[in-house]
Amino acid sequence: MPSTWYSIFDFSFDYKGIEPSFIKPDEFDWASELKANGPLIKDELFKYLSKHDLKSYFASSMVSRNNSWRTISLKTWSIELFKNQKEFPITNALIKKYPQIISASFNLLEPNSKILPHCGDTNAIYRCHLGLEIPEGLPNCGFRVRDENRAWENNEWIIFMDAYNHEAFNNSTKERYIFLLDVLRDEFSSQKKQVCATVLSSLFIQKWTGRLGLNLTKHPFFVKVITKLLIPFARLSVYLVNLLKWF
Repeated sequence: MPSTWYSIFDFSFDYKGIEPSFIKPDEFDWASELKANGPLIKDELFKYLSKHDLKSYFASSMVSRNNSWRTISLKTWSIELFKNQKEFPITNALIKKYPQIISASFNLLEPNSKILPHCGDTNAIYRCHLGLEIPEGLPNCGFRVRDENRAWENNEWIIFMDAYNHEAFNNSTKERYIFLLDVLRDEFSSQKKQVCATVLSSLFIQKWTGRLGLNLTKHPFFVKVITKLLIPFARLSVYLVNLLKWF
């Protein structure tokens, strides 16, 4: 079993695992069920978009143009977003069947935009993209993990090791929409609460250091200590906000 890796504790930001970059969808029962319901998932998204806008992803430094990556989440690292879930009853009922799904969101990447190269937060999950509205294939619209490029396709999965360096690009003239899942790997199932709490702590630190204009890499010891102090509070917070239906 691989050891758990978190980018917040590795300032090389370069995960050196032995897992493949891309994973076949047919290994997972949830993948086939959600794909079978792909048209319904897409319909719920576009029904929502007829009355609402998506919100910009908080890490603006990760995109080539401001506000070009926009999302709505139903679940984020085990935090249930009840208000948003009410807008997507079919989709939400599907993901609730699978406790290994710890995050779920709809994502828009605007035309002539890029999500810049980065590594994910942990090797404990697979990140999964279901194509909903894909304007073009390669070379104009696609996805890179390490040294391999792939194209999204409508109602097809791309499942990949998020910890590896990767990027997304949409150089077409139309918007790209996907449904995104974070799925806990079987090897780490017993660490679910710890994984979610660690990543939530990491995201909290990234958000506030970004707002304050601080460079994480200049203070590695400080960042590690603060993250480890935050983890137990994050675990408790997940329990409480879900119990109280805070979001």
